[in-house]
Amino acid sequence: MTTTPDREAEIKRLHYAEHWRVGTIVAQLGVHEDVVRRILGLLAQRPPRPRHVCLVEPYADFVAETLKLYPRLRSTRLYDMIKPRGYTGSVRTLRSHVAKVRPKPKREAFLELHFFKGEQAQVDWAYVGKVPVPGGERPLWLFVMVLSWSRALWAEFVFETTAYSLCRSLVRASTYFGGCTRKWLFDNAKAVVLERYGDAARFHPGLVDLQRFSHRLIRTSATGQPTGNILWGDL
Repeated sequence: MTTTPDREAEIKRLHYAEHWRVGTIVAQLGVHEDVVRRILGLLAQRPPRPRHVCLVEPYADFVAETLKLYPRLRSTRLYDMIKPRGYTGSVRTLRSHVAKVRPKPKREAFLELHFFKGEQAQVDWAYVGKVPVPGGERPLWLFVMVLSWSRALWAEFVFETTAYSLCRSLVRASTYFGGCTRKWLFDNAKAVVLERYGDAARFHPGLVDLQRFSHRLIRTSATGQPTGNILWGDL
């Protein structure tokens, strides 16, 4: 920063004649401290600021490695570990250091869904195994309906996963709950979806007839998110 000869003369007069300190000149004239010191020939005489040495610094690597293995370890336990190793600082100093270097827990990405009461029910089957029947064995399935709002559950064992078996289970589940939710959410089972065209789906006629009677909305989930554009609502 350049200054005029008049300003330089004023700075020297205030310092040598009026015995103003450098800080006072800076505050009153609005000139940078380095400019004042340069004009007064004091720039080279400015003492370097002493480097602050943190007492935790010699143990920083040890603390970092320990926290890497045990991210939730308390600062007081770390203090007990480094004190026999020569640490002379306080727990407070160590706690301040740990707060800066402690590994942050990894955040899991998830989608939080909220539902109204009676809005949606999730429907699915779970394979149980084979059971002996006269003449051989038959696969046994567990039909499950879960209310999305309250997580209330209805389950029953069935021998088939056809559309007609599904309709029977839906009726029994709705009877148990005392009514139907506005939407039924299914996986991409063959008993539900006959074919797809992109995001659009053609549902089984038997399921559509039940939905027409009960005035429900059918939704499918191929990848965990509700999809399907051909959806019959309250008919």
